[in-house]
Parts: sequence; structure tokens; C-alpha cells
Amino acid sequence: MSTEKLRLAVIGCGRLGQVYLRLYSTLPDVEIVALVERDPARLKHVGAQYGVTALYPDADALFRDQVPDIAAVVTPTKYYKDAVIAAAEAGVRGVSTDKPLEAILSNADAMVDACAQRGVIFSGGALMRAVPELQEAASWMHEGRFGKLIGASLLSWSGEISGSGCHKISVLRLLTGAEVTEVISWGTPAELVQGDCDWGMALNGHFKLSNGLDCPVFMGNSDSGLVDVWTDETLVQMGWRGPEIYTGFDERGSRLGADVQYTQYDWPEPRHLMGSVLAFLRAVRNNDESYLWISGRDLRQALEVAIASHQSAKRGAVPIKLPLEDRSLTLYPRPYRWLGGDEYTGQGDKVEGHREDLEV
Repeated sequence: MSTEKLRLAVIGCGRLGQVYLRLYSTLPDVEIVALVERDPARLKHVGAQYGVTALYPDADALFRDQVPDIAAVVTPTKYYKDAVIAAAEAGVRGVSTDKPLEAILSNADAMVDACAQRGVIFSGGALMRAVPELQEAASWMHEGRFGKLIGASLLSWSGEISGSGCHKISVLRLLTGAEVTEVISWGTPAELVQGDCDWGMALNGHFKLSNGLDCPVFMGNSDSGLVDVWTDETLVQMGWRGPEIYTGFDERGSRLGADVQYTQYDWPEPRHLMGSVLAFLRAVRNNDESYLWISGRDLRQALEVAIASHQSAKRGAVPIKLPLEDRSLTLYPRPYRWLGGDEYTGQGDKVEGHREDLEV
């Protein structure tokens, strides 16, 4: 931990915002100086819980009164853009959001550009890309420890390709060190594929990567993994519980689990959020985005791949090249993510039924 104490404002004190607050409150080099929440009763309650007296109904009111070092934007996705740009324009040193970054690609661009133009560190949040063991496994892959990368696959491109899909695309990009340059997709059910919301949509397809690999994309749910990458001898499989590495084969030709020694991380749950937060703090202190384990740009790239995949399926499995020329394209996440629980009261969108929400 640094001796410099960073002053933090948390914008959004709902379910996920309180997860962030619990985590940040354990860090001795962070001082929670302000809270923003539009529900007055919740704002007062959470402020009292964390001993914060600077309470504001919206981000504009916060930044008119004070400019913290960092801001964690944990509102529903619909409200990320205004809060992130307000933070950047106010002069914070760093700002973070969670997933998905947006529904409209041009709005995601606006957030990334606003932070870049002002030298503001823009971090992502609770994504599996920030699991520390995955970061180590990826570094070993990039160093060539396992040999030359020859294959990759994305498992379970279903349910929410913009929400949960952020995990998968961000892990794929990290392990392969490559960008998705073309997608072709087809999916079900037809009425959802032709709509503008990814809730309940399932896609199959292929991604072409900038390193020359052709990555198959599988429809359905997988408990075993999110992304597989492999060399001649080694398979790295990233799942919800972390990476598994297999090196070599037994006499029957089956893969053997590798005895991997990771650095020990005595972190509270959710560990991937702690990884993201600690990397964010390092990046802010060093004024260097290369310290980030998940960035706003990573979230924007994940959204772009999700939109391209949806557009390909919607148009009848047409190959779509990236980056997308039409930045007005959209893909809305499920209503609970987009609007938040205060606004969305519909049925059939139960948070507890989705692994990515249980994992935060």
C-alpha cells in the first residue's frame, strides 16, 4: 500500500455500489469522502454506515462542491456516460465503471475519448480478466513459456453477450494478446436476434483474431470454462473459478493437470474486483494506464465485439469486420443492468439466477 491516501467518491449506492464500498473501506490508503445516490433514504443510510457526511443527489452536485482523486461510477449502465464524462471534465485523476460499459457504441467512444483527452485513468470493474492467477497465466503465455499459441475458443456466448460477454471477450483478448478483427454469427431465438436487447440471446460463430487465429464461438452455457487457449503441449482454460492449466499427456493421450505455483493473494471476495481496484489505484498513482488489469477501453472493445456479433446474426450470418464503421449501432443489456432495480420491476429477470452476478 502507498502512503498517499486517495480521496474516493462512489457514485451509485445500490447493490453493486455497496459491494464496492465494502471493498474500498478495507483499504487504508483510500478515504471515502463522498457518496452520490438519487434515493435519499438509501443515501442517508449508506452514508451513516460508512461515516461519510458529504452526500449528493447526483454527480453534478458532487463536482460543483469538490473534486475527489478518484470516482467509482456504480450506477445502472444507462447513467455511466454522464457520470464518467462529468468526472473527467471536473478533473479527477481516475474514474471506473462496471459492465457493460454502454448500449450505444458512440457513447462508449465518448467516455473513452473524454478520459484520454484529459489524461484521466479510465478503469473497468468486476471482470474475470482481473483474477490475479489469470494475469499470471497470461504473462506466462505471452513470454512463450508454453510454446507458440495455436488455438483459441470462446465458450458459452449466450444469455447476455454484452453483460456476461464482457468477461469472455476481455479474457480472450488478454490470453491471446490479440484483437477480434472479424465476426460471423448465427443464433436463437429468432425474435431476440432481430431485436435490440441481448437478454436470452444465444449465438454460435467464429472470430478472426489479429494474430491470425480463427476462434470458434459456442452457443449455450458452460460450467467448465469461459475461454480456452492452447499450444502443442499446453491448454489454458479460464473458468468462473479461475484458470486451469494442463501440460503434456498421459499414456492414453489425455491431458495432464500442471502443478502451477501462483503468487499467493490473501484478498477478500470478490477477488476479481479486488484485483481490478488495486490495479486501478496503481495506475492512478503512477498516472499510467498500463498498470490497469481492466480498462474502459477493454469494456468498449467487449461491447463492440458483442454488437458486431449481434449484427452478423441479425443480418443472416454476414461477416462483420472490426472496428465497426457505424458507431451508432446499439445492443442493450437486460433491463436490470440497464435501468437498475429501482426502475426495473419486471418479471423473469432474476439476479440470483446468473453466475456472473453471483460472482459480481
